[in-house]
Amino acid sequence: MTRVYIATAIPYINARPHLGHAMDYLIADVYARWRRSLGDEVRVSAGADEHGTKVAEKAAEAGQTPQEFVDGLRGDFQNLIEKLNTPYEDYVRTSSPEHVRRVQEIWRRLQPYIYKSTYVGWYCSGCEAFLTESEAREADYKCADHAKPLEKVSEENYYLRVSEFGDRIREAIDSGEMKILPKWRAKEILALIGERAADVSISRPAEKLSWGVPVPDDPTQTMYVWVDALSNYITVLGYPDGDISEWWPATLQVVGKDILRFHAIIWPAMLLGLGLPLPRTILSHGFITIDGAKMSKSIGNVVDPIEALERHGTEAFRYYFLRHVSTFDDGDFTWAKFDSAYNELANDLGNLVQRLAVMCEKYGAGGVKVDEARDEEFAGLMGEFRFSEAFEYAWGKVQAINKRIDETKPWEVAKNDPEKVIELLGELTGEIMGAARLLAPFLPETAEKVIELFQAEKIVPPEVPLFPKS
Repeated sequence: MTRVYIATAIPYINARPHLGHAMDYLIADVYARWRRSLGDEVRVSAGADEHGTKVAEKAAEAGQTPQEFVDGLRGDFQNLIEKLNTPYEDYVRTSSPEHVRRVQEIWRRLQPYIYKSTYVGWYCSGCEAFLTESEAREADYKCADHAKPLEKVSEENYYLRVSEFGDRIREAIDSGEMKILPKWRAKEILALIGERAADVSISRPAEKLSWGVPVPDDPTQTMYVWVDALSNYITVLGYPDGDISEWWPATLQVVGKDILRFHAIIWPAMLLGLGLPLPRTILSHGFITIDGAKMSKSIGNVVDPIEALERHGTEAFRYYFLRHVSTFDDGDFTWAKFDSAYNELANDLGNLVQRLAVMCEKYGAGGVKVDEARDEEFAGLMGEFRFSEAFEYAWGKVQAINKRIDETKPWEVAKNDPEKVIELLGELTGEIMGAARLLAPFLPETAEKVIELFQAEKIVPPEVPLFPKS
């Protein structure tokens, strides 16, 4: 039995969750369910990135302490995870005393690669990210995500010697030891590393960043949020208190494209400094836009994922974002597209289940066992993390069954050959259960209902269709 550790990026808790947060959980859950179906032991981690200047500012605006503020938002994110049907084994909060203690010990172990220097450069308070002069110049000294000018800052910080690990990180990416997906993102990371990876600031003066993990033995400095947050993937496993080799390195880390460079450069440098292996695969997904525009509170187009989940249910939500949004690219959401996808789900699968079950009951066809044979093409797509393509492949099976029913017309066959229609319906029920088995990582509740329905000795149509038309 193989152990599989899947880590989701921990969202920054300074506001309620939005649609984009769902993608990390959905992608991780699809892979987790598929690997469990192969008999592997799977461990999924989730959590909350709770430190930083923006959190402290939002808390002050709300008249709360930062801890009170993040405690209040935690439930919103865990509610989203529950409603998405994306369970996890571990959940880490970066404000927890256990994480704080462990991340301070990680800092101590990285001490040989840490030095103090004066930082003069560019900073985006919205991203809580430092930019090099060339990055700032390319962006015209504005943050594209926040549409605000970058700040020129000068402060004494601690630095991590990422430059010592640049060659090793580049080699790991080139060799596939640490896969970056999609491949074009790997090229972007290699370009960022360049000939010599730049050292990075990993702390800020405590007067500028008070809500965070204090640097050990230097109360004038607070750990930069990325060092604090990135460590969660191993502190949640118990590092550095014990051996984590049963689960680390991670089989898969799922991140948004906007934070890939931190996960593909700073995080590997930290791991190498700690003497730990690199994650096997880092999968970067795109953004969710709303009718072609980036979600923004200022223009009022932020969609509450809970509202979307309640509109058509969890399975329809999963269907839209796992089939109609590419695993690797940006995806777009509108209520019209979502409604259309629901009708598609109702027509292609819901109607198929209903009419096939009605014919089985009418002509006395009993259930058959699901075909457990491995579908190599599907397995290949899943093994390469091409989940939206794998979903499309599985959906092709559903469409093929619909087409076969239309072409063979079991109701016509029944008039002339009652035995032949039983045989035909047996083949069709076997096919729909095979399709359901492929769909199980994507639509787990639906797949379970389909298999349970069609393997029964007496098939009885559902009183309410799987996806009632709205």
